[in-house]
Amino acid sequence: MKPGEGAPGDFARRLIHWQREHGRSGLPWQATRDPYRVWLSEVMLQQTQVSTVLDYFPRFLARFPDVQALAGASSDEVMSLWSGLGYYSRARNLHRCAQIVAEQYGGVFPASAQALTTLPGIGASTAAAIAAFCHGEPVSILDGNVRRVLTRFTAFDGDVSQGAVQKTLHELAQSMLPKAPSAADMAAYTQGLMDLGATLCTRSKPACERCPMRSDCKGLAGGDPTRYPVKTRKLKRRHESWWLAVVISSVADGSSCVWLERRPDRGIWAGLYCSPVLADEAAALAMLSDCSGEPQHLEPFAHSLTHRELRLHPVVVRCDAPDAWATVRAAHCEEKGQWVDLIDLADWGLPAPLRTLLAGLAGSA
Repeated sequence: MKPGEGAPGDFARRLIHWQREHGRSGLPWQATRDPYRVWLSEVMLQQTQVSTVLDYFPRFLARFPDVQALAGASSDEVMSLWSGLGYYSRARNLHRCAQIVAEQYGGVFPASAQALTTLPGIGASTAAAIAAFCHGEPVSILDGNVRRVLTRFTAFDGDVSQGAVQKTLHELAQSMLPKAPSAADMAAYTQGLMDLGATLCTRSKPACERCPMRSDCKGLAGGDPTRYPVKTRKLKRRHESWWLAVVISSVADGSSCVWLERRPDRGIWAGLYCSPVLADEAAALAMLSDCSGEPQHLEPFAHSLTHRELRLHPVVVRCDAPDAWATVRAAHCEEKGQWVDLIDLADWGLPAPLRTLLAGLAGSA
């Protein structure tokens, strides 16, 4: 389907009505026209379940109540609060974006979607959400939920993994916006698209019988709405085994500490603090040979990322000469490492699986 062809004219009207009657309304980032909160929620919700974001959003706001507070924070502070949300490039872009808004825009986000896309980490859909919710700009979001709703409703059979097709789909989305909407209607329409995709028009087993668009949904009329959106390019996942060299020591005051090093600025867990990562068991044991204790192999476990499936093999060892260990590691790693008290890990940006592992070790220390 081409933009403007076959889409019933009352799609927007029905969606707005449905959202106000049946859409979600109790989420903490709703009922606000504050660009900072809308932006923060949109970034957190990228490829992350609402239930997870509900835990992080209030904690983040409590620490960084506005864009100036976020801009003035250290990268370690931001990463420590983001730890567990994954996709850590989002946190780095979030921090950089806040600094630019504070320094170049006086702490005020640009009002238009076009201007917003010039900021780090703000793509077209996030920019549209901020502009629509906060300023009533008639511009369509096009995240995963919205693509699913629109491609099913119109039986849009273009391959959405192709850039040219995505442009056509965006034009279709724009053609279906409400005509001359008020700011309130634009916000309800935008929220309605999100809500419909999240609650009824789900990836599998959509609740078509309860959908307000079922009478005109071409995907449903065709017998199988789940065939949309069409996406032929499949995600290729790599499987890797990583060995975690977990070194524990007691420092002068008797507390138990773990040796952590900052990960490189690019790649998996970029910028986070982590135990040294080795490619195989031999390399891990060679690194740990300077420690006095006997290496203990813990049960390996899996950790899934977008493009990779990691098999993590923790090897834990006790070090009775922490100063000597620090000197040896300083000669072998580009990023400075340090001993961190096991009871202070909440203040450090750690990969989620390592945080869970160390929490267990802290409980047994």
